[in-house]
Amino acid sequence: MQVLAIASQKGGSGKTTLAGHLAVEAERRGAGPVALIDTDPQGSLADWWNARAAGTPAFAQTFVSRLPEDLEKMRASGIALVIIDTPPAITSTIVEVVRNSDLVVIPVRPSPHDLGAAGATVDVVESLGKPLVFVINAASPRARITSEAVIALSQHGTLAPAIINNRTDFAASMIDGRTVMELPKTDRSSEEITALWTYLRKRLEMRERPASDPATQSQTGSGNLARAAS
Repeated sequence: MQVLAIASQKGGSGKTTLAGHLAVEAERRGAGPVALIDTDPQGSLADWWNARAAGTPAFAQTFVSRLPEDLEKMRASGIALVIIDTPPAITSTIVEVVRNSDLVVIPVRPSPHDLGAAGATVDVVESLGKPLVFVINAASPRARITSEAVIALSQHGTLAPAIINNRTDFAASMIDGRTVMELPKTDRSSEEITALWTYLRKRLEMRERPASDPATQSQTGSGNLARAAS
């Protein structure tokens, strides 16, 4: 079983939307059974799942205090992938989620403030020796700030090659428990999620490489990232 955490101290980075979409795409691509965990007190991912008509992915109720034990139970029950949504703040919850994860995805909107705010999350992930991947989310196609974000993030950590652009169909799909892959006329958005999941699946499959392998290493701390954002 693999555990993928979606983490960022910045509210509005799109963690919940990515968590739901990646879970559905993973099921669609044969990486299931997939289970979702919502550790954000706002419960947005749980609300999305409760509105969902489809039977997959599964949803697991847990508390951070018993997260390791519950993950072991899910492993024993045959769950192949767990995706965990986290609160928009650096708390003991995020620390515990990262500690129990195989890979941490940090969604970042292409703005100076968001780039700078990502540093605190990077610090937590690096302090626990976990691999991370930045994902540029809610981008404006062909906008200069998007290109600048690509350059900044790629210099300071592993950046997913798939960019998720800002389209209303992402928000519209989440209202009734669906994803863009389950709506008509959302080909471009669906292709972006497919590309992102394909990349993240490969990264998860690399998790057992030696720690010295450069492909599994993050390359910076938050200080450099904050300076790049400024």
